[in-house]
Amino acid sequence: MNFEAPTLDASVLVVCLCAEWCGVCREYEDRFAQMQSRFPHARFLWLDVEDEADLMHPLDVENFPTLLVAVGNEPRFFGPVTPQPELLERLIRAQTQDACTPTLADPAVAQLVRRIREAKHL
Repeated sequence: MNFEAPTLDASVLVVCLCAEWCGVCREYEDRFAQMQSRFPHARFLWLDVEDEADLMHPLDVENFPTLLVAVGNEPRFFGPVTPQPELLERLIRAQTQDACTPTLADPAVAQLVRRIREAKHL
């Protein structure tokens, strides 16, 4: 099944929030990057929360890896995940293919999406 972007102008952003010292994150990084080929319309980013502390503020990520999925500037998912490619694929599909998927209500997460897009020129 091929991934289709929800709308032509909505860009899907998938961000893995990690830490360099986290062994689980280091093991997951290559598998996360390989997902890009399954979702060519999405933008995948790997962000070290300690290197990007200013970008993350005021949010604090305590569990790794934590995933952020957004369509446009609307966050659809933000939370820790088990580092399994199959889970990641199902999660991305579930959060991006249904136009009725609710946006997260947390304004701090929405602001994080906007800060990431601005800082990374997305």
